[in-house]
Order: sequence, then structure tokens, then C-alpha cells
Amino acid sequence: MRIAANKYVAVTYDLNVGEGEEKELMERATSEHPLKFIFGRGLMLPAFEKNLSGLEVGSKFDFSLAPDDAYGEYVEDHVLDLKKEIFEIDGQFDSERVKEGVTLPMMDSDGNHMNGSVIEVKDDVVVMDFNHPLAGETLHFSGEVIDVHDPTAEELAQMTAAPGGCDCGCEGCDGGCDHEGHDCDHEGCH
Repeated sequence: MRIAANKYVAVTYDLNVGEGEEKELMERATSEHPLKFIFGRGLMLPAFEKNLSGLEVGSKFDFSLAPDDAYGEYVEDHVLDLKKEIFEIDGQFDSERVKEGVTLPMMDSDGNHMNGSVIEVKDDVVVMDFNHPLAGETLHFSGEVIDVHDPTAEELAQMTAAPGGCDCGCEGCDGGCDHEGHDCDHEGCH
């Protein structure tokens, strides 16, 4: 069976970023914890799916996605100074959760969910980066297709349990994650 719309797909891969000899391993999906998704449902990057389309179990792949086909260019305007009051609980700044290097689920004034990484906590503001962690990076995928089949009712329910097909429960995952850039170590979230 070949990868096509509405097929259950499982792949192993290494995701490296960077150019030439400077590539860095960012993520690995193994046979014990493969990336699993329903093809053509908008859960993965369109260019990622395009490169897998038509492959079958045992097919190996090796392709790169430029930033325009992945998470876009890094945009300096997406780094914002937010007043510390936003992060208060009962009038106290939440210093346990809001610290440098942490990614926090946030919501804009229109109700859109997004993740922001804390760059710095200053006296009166928190500097946050709302670029995707892989923005501006060329993504290099190499791996193998390990499963393709018509999804069972249980698999369909699992993949559509939350908006975006994610019910992984990862900290910072609002159910709309696309799993790229996730660093969780359990089945269903890579």
C-alpha cells in the first residue's frame, strides 16, 4: 500500500538542521517511537507530506525543506516585551514557570493560541520569542516508512481527539501542535 490521502502512516527519521558540515541533529523518531499521522489531514507540513506521497513500507527518504516550505524565516518583530503583570497569579509574578528557556502556551487578543519562548526576564517585562523554534532553518529529513494502512476507527479517534490531532499532553502543547520541534519522549509526540 502506498502513502495517499487518509492513510495511517508511521515513519522513522532523523531531523537535522543547518547547512553543510554544520548540521545538527534536532529530533529523531525511532521504530520504538515513530512519527504516526493520518496523511493529508493537515497535521504535518505540506512539503513534508509531498515528499512522502506515494512511498510504501520499506521506502527510504532523504530530503530537505527550505524555511519557506517549513516554518518560515526568523522574524525579529516576533520577539516582544510583555509586561510582567500578564504573568501574575493572585498578584504575584509566576517565577516558577516564567523563566529563561521555558516555552509557554499563550493567547493573543484575537484568541489565537501560540507558544512563546522566554528569552529574558527583566525588572518590568518578559522578553518572549513567538517564532517557531525551527524558523529560519533548513530541515533535513532522512528516514524510512515503516507502516502504511487504512486507519482503524480507534486510530482515527486517537488522531482526531484534540484540535490539530494532538492529545499528547506535553507541557506547552495546546492540542494544536504539529509535533515538529517537540522533544517529548513518549509515544504520540515527537
